[in-house]
Amino acid sequence: MIASNTQPDQLAFDYTMVGEPVWNRIEFARDVLPLEDNFLLHAGPPFEDEPPTRPILNSACVAAVYDGLASDLDTAEKMILNGDIKLFPAQDFNVVTPLAAVVSPSMPLQAIYDAHRGLVRTFSPINGGNAPAARLGLKSMKVVEHLKWLNSEFAETLASGLAEGISLIPIASESLTRGDDCHGRTAQATRILIDELLDRSPAESINAKCLEFFSNCPSLFLNLWMAASKCMLILGENVPNSSLVTTAGGNGSKVGIKLSSYPGKWITTDAKPPKGPFDVDVSQTRALGAIGDSALVDIYGLGAMVIHLDQAIHQKMTPFLPPDFHHIRENLLASEHIGFQGLGIKLGITAQRVVELKKCPVVSLGIIDREGLEGRLGGGIYDLPLSLFEKALKQMERYEDEE
Repeated sequence: MIASNTQPDQLAFDYTMVGEPVWNRIEFARDVLPLEDNFLLHAGPPFEDEPPTRPILNSACVAAVYDGLASDLDTAEKMILNGDIKLFPAQDFNVVTPLAAVVSPSMPLQAIYDAHRGLVRTFSPINGGNAPAARLGLKSMKVVEHLKWLNSEFAETLASGLAEGISLIPIASESLTRGDDCHGRTAQATRILIDELLDRSPAESINAKCLEFFSNCPSLFLNLWMAASKCMLILGENVPNSSLVTTAGGNGSKVGIKLSSYPGKWITTDAKPPKGPFDVDVSQTRALGAIGDSALVDIYGLGAMVIHLDQAIHQKMTPFLPPDFHHIRENLLASEHIGFQGLGIKLGITAQRVVELKKCPVVSLGIIDREGLEGRLGGGIYDLPLSLFEKALKQMERYEDEE
């Protein structure tokens, strides 16, 4: 077994640290990704020998109708279940998508690139805000209609304010000083982002509906930061013998990770639901297992791993955090990041360190209805299981022995 804080792990983390994620374009998925017309992308690892979870199936139906692959939602469901429309993990295409949201070829994506080298590009859909959003996993024409507006009029508004591009680490770093965590709380980062967009946009290009959406979408920054995290973590891939975790996500049935040394291999286990308070009066059994690619934010060291930056939220979620959370936060993460100096935080998680300490990272996740009827039920904390990291480390060692 490789030793803790090995040179390969440090090297992989150092590669992530030199990344400079910049949002510079809105581009259609089919123009930048190798997608067939009937390919749809979902969060987390693949569905291998099982049908998609109901919320992802619902959002896939929405995406299929949005793209014109099916005339109605029921027809879309039949086409997905019989294989005429195919589902793939978004992260295998360098795309990240929140909760149950599904990406289709004709959807515009927020494009992030590494300005340091310019070799890596990642993508995310536009955050749907508080409207009937695709991430909630609802099978509804209201979601289709919202997507049509979001991906046309609002997307054009965003594009008009990009100019030469917007660097995302400075926004994230500043927002952390104001109590954000860049996952469950992104209101401050969103405010900074919106101010920047409005300052760059021609006044006549922003109508009242777009302005209203800006004011009611505190998570607009989240999808961008998910893609930024993916961009930086990709830079840490393909380092031999490194157990740095470079991919993480859930599909509601399985949760999975990938390691730097073998970035093409998902390591998965069953996904339990996050633990947290519900906002609606339904049974706790309605909670879907961990879902979404936003786990990347926490696996890189922000999100729930810095929940202490907002004392009120920290106190609220303390019953759902491990009792030794402070010890986990102080000892599990790899190193400081030059973009977040002075904040007293570390980033980067290695499977080796997790297994040695027998302590696992925690992730802030939305809790959605497994039946696909209520949408969001609440928000909570998901404890990634130790067995997942043990499995990943054993798999890495097996690959090394074979070579």
